[in-house]
Order: sequence, then structure tokens, then C-alpha cells
Amino acid sequence: MKLLTIRGRLTLIYGGLFLLAGVVLLAVTYVLVDQRMPQPFGVKVSDLPKVAATSPKPGNGQNIETLRALVEEVQDEAKRNALESLLTQGGIALIVVSAVAIAFGWLLAGRALQPLQQVTDTARRIAGADTAGRGLHERIALVGPRDEVRELADTFDQMLERLDRSFDGQRRFVANASHELRTPLALNRALVELAVTRPDAPEETRRLGESLLAVNERHERLIDGLLTLADSENELTERTAVDLAEVCAHVIDQAGKQAPDLPVHRSLAPAPANGDPVLLERLTFNLVENALRHNLTADGWVEVRTGLVGDRPTLMVTNTGPVIAGYDIETMFQPFRRLSRERVAGTRGFGLGLSIVRAVARAHGGTVEAYPRPGGGLVVTVTLPAA
Repeated sequence: MKLLTIRGRLTLIYGGLFLLAGVVLLAVTYVLVDQRMPQPFGVKVSDLPKVAATSPKPGNGQNIETLRALVEEVQDEAKRNALESLLTQGGIALIVVSAVAIAFGWLLAGRALQPLQQVTDTARRIAGADTAGRGLHERIALVGPRDEVRELADTFDQMLERLDRSFDGQRRFVANASHELRTPLALNRALVELAVTRPDAPEETRRLGESLLAVNERHERLIDGLLTLADSENELTERTAVDLAEVCAHVIDQAGKQAPDLPVHRSLAPAPANGDPVLLERLTFNLVENALRHNLTADGWVEVRTGLVGDRPTLMVTNTGPVIAGYDIETMFQPFRRLSRERVAGTRGFGLGLSIVRAVARAHGGTVEAYPRPGGGLVVTVTLPAA
């Protein structure tokens, strides 16, 4: 059985109180009318012998009992009619008052719960934010008397303030740390390149330099991914017109050089969108690069599609590859999380590719959906808001 809401309970309480008060009032009125209702005709039953004794007509003494019974019957009938009328009309009035009381209680309960509804709406908007930490800048800012509800709203605002500072500080730390790490990595790369390009450098030094350059490049890619992830979790301040078809064509030409023997089928229909061109290019590059990197089957292929679904620009990347379980899909979108076979096989990657894809899509107000392709591989669809 579905439980009543708080507003429904308060309405029943208000209506029940009015109904109880009406029943008590009707009962008291009934008792008072029953006890104090005057005798009809202005003659009391106890005065009938005196009336008969002073009457000049003969035979009145003999009719005292008959007259007494007649008067008592008339009195009882009048009293019964009056009480029945009181109960009937009082019951109708009680029903009308109860209906009015329930309606009044519904309005009064809604008025009393309006501050709580404001708290709920704010919490729902924050909980529905695309990215963790986004939307924490909102505040309830409840106005009114300083009662329990106002205290609850102020406490909720203080909690949001602390969470907002915490998430903002975390993003700034990641961005600042990434920027600071770029300088020593660039310096290391320059020194190693200088050492391996010297004419008198021995072969062992050259091989060691090539290994160090590969490690350095890997670290630079990690730092670049962290910076992109931190930037994509911020609100977009500027948006420009971007065609996903043009972005995909450029990315396919660049990423296709990593696997020249792997065919990349393209079906690029116009898909105009509004957003950050750099972030959208990184989103597309990560999807295509992942599709090429994890395509470990013979006769594999990659397909890239763009177009409008309804009026929303859509990008779909499909690739062949190993069979992926449905419960592993969400794991692939978490930062620094990779499938167990990737760690065992030593596939190069940091587990940031799809995390950046989701973060960039959410920063643009879009969504990312992925599901295993029948026969192996993955299908990833990115949908952005209409331009």
C-alpha cells in the first residue's frame, strides 16, 4: 500500500481535527437542546390539574388523564422532530465543514511545506548535475523566520559551500600539478634528445635514450590527459560552432597513421554542434585511438559515423575486438580503471581515454552510451545538444 506523503498526512490531521471538533460541538448541542427545549403551547404537564379544577365545564376532571397523555404525546413528537432536524441539518453542515476543512488543510500543508520543497528542488538539481562537483555553486538562500526549516536550509547551504570549495580545490590541484610536471618532462626530453644525437654517442647510450624518450612520452601523455580531464569538468565559458564531421575527418587522418593496415570506414554526415573545438577534437581522438588500439582481431576494422538523430548531433564509433562483458562497460569509463586482460596483456594506456570522453560530453550537456558489439568489440555513441 502506497504511503501518504507528509502533505497528505497533515491534510488528514487538519481535516480530522475539524471533524472531531464538529462532532463534539454537535453532540453538545444535541444534549443541551434535549435538556432545555421549552414545553409546547406554554403549558406544563404539572399544571393540568389546576387548569381542570378552575374550568367551569363539567366533566373536565374526568378527562385529565386523557388530556395529559395527549399533551405528552404532542410534546414528545415536537421534541423528536426538533432533535431529528438538528441531527440531519447538523450532519449535513458537518460534512460540508469537513470538506472545506480538508481543502483548507491541503492548502495550509502545502504552504507549510513550501520551504522543504525548495530544499528538495535544489538538492535534486545538484544531484542531477552531469559531473560530480558541478552544480555545487547553487544555494537555497531560504528567507523567512528563523525556525527549524530555516536552520535546516542554512546548514545545507554551509555543506554545499564546503563541498564546492573541496571539489574546486581538487580540480585546481590537478591542473596546477599537471602544469608543474610539464616543465621537468620537457627538460628531460630535451636533455635525452641532445645526448642521443651527439655524433660520438655510443650505441648503448642511443638505445637507453630511446627507452627514456618513450617513457617520457608516456608521462607527457598522462599529464596531458589529466589536464584535459580537469578542464572538461569545468563549466564551458565559450562555445563556438563546430561540425563533428570535420573534426572526425581530421582525427581519422591523424590517428589512422598509428595503424595504417587497419581499415577505418567513415560515414560522415554533417553534425553541427556548439562547444569547445579543442575538447571535442580530444573526445573524438580518444574514441578513434581506443578503437584502433584495442582492435586485436584479424581482419579487424573501425567505423566512424556522424549525423543528426532528430536534431541532435551524434558521433558513433564501432570497432571489432575481443568480446566485452556488459558489466565491464561502466568500469571502462572510470579514471585509471582498465579491464583485467588489458593489464595482463600490457596494453599501453592509463585508463583515462573514455573517462575524458564522458567528461567532455557532460561538459557540453551531452551523453555517452556504450554497449558490446555482437561478435566482439565495442560501440560508443556520443550525443550532444542541438546547435
